[in-house]
Amino acid sequence: MAADPQGILGPRRLAGLLTATAGERPGYRALAHGVRTLLLDGRIALRTRLPAERELATALGISRATVTAAYDLLRTDGFAHSRRGSGTWTALPEGRRPSSVAFADADDVIDLALAAPYAPHGALADALAAATGAAMARHAASAGYHPYGLPELRAAVAERFTRRGLPTLPEQILITSGAQQAVSLTLDLLARPGDRVLVENPSYANVLDAVRRGGLRATPVPVTDEGWDAEVAESTLRQSAPRLAYLVPDFHNPTGRLMPEEQRLRLLGTVRRTGTWLIVDETLTDIALDVPPPVPFASLAGHGVGEQVVTVGSLSKTHWGGLRIGWVRAGSQLITELATHRVPTDIAGSVLDQLVAVELIERTDAVLAERLPLLRSQRTALAAALAEQLPDWRWQLPPGGLCLWVDLGAPVSSALAAAALDHGVRIEGGARFGADPGTHEHRLRIPYALPADQCVEAVGRLASTLAAGLPATSGDNRRRHWVA
Repeated sequence: MAADPQGILGPRRLAGLLTATAGERPGYRALAHGVRTLLLDGRIALRTRLPAERELATALGISRATVTAAYDLLRTDGFAHSRRGSGTWTALPEGRRPSSVAFADADDVIDLALAAPYAPHGALADALAAATGAAMARHAASAGYHPYGLPELRAAVAERFTRRGLPTLPEQILITSGAQQAVSLTLDLLARPGDRVLVENPSYANVLDAVRRGGLRATPVPVTDEGWDAEVAESTLRQSAPRLAYLVPDFHNPTGRLMPEEQRLRLLGTVRRTGTWLIVDETLTDIALDVPPPVPFASLAGHGVGEQVVTVGSLSKTHWGGLRIGWVRAGSQLITELATHRVPTDIAGSVLDQLVAVELIERTDAVLAERLPLLRSQRTALAAALAEQLPDWRWQLPPGGLCLWVDLGAPVSSALAAAALDHGVRIEGGARFGADPGTHEHRLRIPYALPADQCVEAVGRLASTLAAGLPATSGDNRRRHWVA
């Protein structure tokens, strides 16, 4: 897909971002470093036009020569390029571009590429036993194809939405093969190659892959340790008018942030005006560790904008990803179109898995009552191990979700991830989650979905990897594994 300009960055906006990075009156090297840092952290999008030299100099209170020298340095290092008559645009050196995705091999390493818990053994066994009884016998007397999903599972998902504060009918639910199929079907139905899709930066890697594979143009908005910048998100929606927007507002993957209700309402007001479809991923909503679980995003949408909100979810994070059960909640007409659209791909899902899902949804509260305290203890163990063995790393403890978004203090995550395989740890560098390839090289997503002893052992192996020394690297130039 050809490079496409993302937008224009105003001088006051850039000056505000730079003050915390380069100081009040930066020299040209500090100014260039500040721009690089913002770009690699995803706070400035790739292919964004930087302010004119004179305008930025005025906003920062420095000489134009200082800005000119900084832009020259950025161009020399590959972080910017200029077009005659078009200004200076952000870029990344070629060596920082990630290569193709590879699937993980089965081995004995500790796998931190997957932020997904093991199955709840007791609940799963009980659900399987119940599903293989009379309900399975009844369905076995039919052809077994249900493109919309089993009626009883659609009803169970709809009833849970209703109890959470969003009145929902079974006709508004489509059962899918996990949330990934739910998002992919929606992207494929509602967008065409070349359409813009607003995405968070960083974001869930597999959805970013789906956006790229569909030939869609990702328009990133940053999610930082402080959360979402509502002003940037709204201005991006107004200026770009993307066809769709994909958000993970509940315990965001990978940062763990929870979007405040005020920002949700502001975004809903903006998408009402722009006509943007909003895909809200609620896969992690129930993994609320320190706060009450949030109400459905769509429950805040008034009449007229509610039809623009498509909610996706799954059992992968609350129960078990091995079932591959997800869903879409939307208007009944869109559900019909999505069901028709999915038939050429897989016709329908497994009846047995859906019957198990019905039983598990009925046991959700009991499963969470056991699972959430365990995840809290695993989070505590991981954080303590990091503080003890890697004290220079920094992170914020998220109020929910399944991972820490760790700042390594240096752009070494890809080199660390590559070297860690030799020490028995599989993990993905932060660039894997960047909407702009090559960003977030100073970050690691470290899940606490594994048992506490494995979390602690993994940290020890990462510390050993660093102690052994990292090979020189210019970025994420290795084959990447799939993540969850």
